[in-house]
Amino acid sequence: MNLIIDQGNTAVKVALFKAQKQVFFNTYTAENFQQQLMKEVNLTEIQQAIIASVVAEAETRFSFLKKYLPHVIFASSTMPLPFVNKYATPQTLGVDRLALIAGAIQLFPNRNILVISAGTCITFDVVTQKNEYLGGAIAPGIAMRLKAMHQFTSKLPLLEQQDFDNEQFIGNTTESCMLSGVYNNVVREIEGVIVQYEEKFANLAVILTGGNQKYLQERIKKPIFANSFVLLEGLNNILEYQKQTQHSINGQLKQYDE
Repeated sequence: MNLIIDQGNTAVKVALFKAQKQVFFNTYTAENFQQQLMKEVNLTEIQQAIIASVVAEAETRFSFLKKYLPHVIFASSTMPLPFVNKYATPQTLGVDRLALIAGAIQLFPNRNILVISAGTCITFDVVTQKNEYLGGAIAPGIAMRLKAMHQFTSKLPLLEQQDFDNEQFIGNTTESCMLSGVYNNVVREIEGVIVQYEEKFANLAVILTGGNQKYLQERIKKPIFANSFVLLEGLNNILEYQKQTQHSINGQLKQYDE
């Protein structure tokens, strides 16, 4: 069984996979993570783990896993990947984007795919039917845009993310005008970007994921496949790929020795 950990700034997402099938998922707080995890997960049943983290002290926080598991990987831009990475500066590429692509190619093998992850930032990443990751774009997300409006124009209030019907795009208060400007523009922006990629890549599959997925999937008027677990599935795919690669190398070495 594989243990998959995705640590953000405030929460830790954990999934268990048997081969490519997810059998467990939960979200934990960063505080007392070890105690919370060991209450619910029997580590003796785990063969290997992969950890993706945006937090600097990740290796220290998760070091306890090495006492229980024979194989623990901290995701990085230099790890072996189940696709060809054609990004010009791979050392600057976030592991979350790599994991999203690894998850996408498992969902839609041999397809041109656009992965849209809508969170703090909105990322657009494309992988071709030849299994080549090309890159994409990064744009500010909903919360970031609302915050920026207040920071750069002090008379505008600081608004939190909230459910907003972007069909009601004519605001009649300062707050509703701000919400309309941000939410309506994000939806139209994403739709426009999808059109750009559709014009360049035939038979394009579009995956939507991220924290704002549920809000956006109801409002984007383009065919999309919404999936909350693409990143976790991608990390598992990377882990499985590394296991298969290592087995292949070991087999070749054994054959050579004979």
